[in-house]
Amino acid sequence: MVPPRVFAVTGTPGSGKTTLCAHFEAQGHAVESVIELAKRFDCLGEEDASDGAAPVDVHKLADAWIDESEGTVFVDGHLSHLLEIDAIVLIRCHPDVLKQRLEERGYNEAKVRANVEWEMIAGTWSEIIEFELDVPVLEVDAGLATSEELALEILQWIDDGCPSDGVEATASEAIDWLA
Repeated sequence: MVPPRVFAVTGTPGSGKTTLCAHFEAQGHAVESVIELAKRFDCLGEEDASDGAAPVDVHKLADAWIDESEGTVFVDGHLSHLLEIDAIVLIRCHPDVLKQRLEERGYNEAKVRANVEWEMIAGTWSEIIEFELDVPVLEVDAGLATSEELALEILQWIDDGCPSDGVEATASEAIDWLA
């Protein structure tokens, strides 16, 4: 088996993906942003005036982008798990903390509510299962450790060969904010 090399760093907006990826980049790892990739490959739609977001044509992007670099690559973005990747790092964040972060970003009430609800129902897990992604997944709670500590935990997981009991088993033990 070829060891995982391209890692999706995914999770609800505001969960800490970009902050975590900044630590990886500072340590010399390659980091790609889904938004920057979408711009580079002409896969970014027009910005929606109501929420300031521009839709990414993730299907077109998945077809267009093929990583040809060497070494570990982290792909930062809440759609990164839908690209051609070898493993997934799923960042989770307690809904109360997430709400505060999104409000501090200036998100409108509807966008804050939608993202908090997505986190509460483990929406990213739903996509991973729905699309039958068969790659190792590591779920981490961004509220239990600093981004530096999370980066160390993730790099250790990678050094250990990305151990995984499979998506279904890992999902069955996922964080459940509603419990």
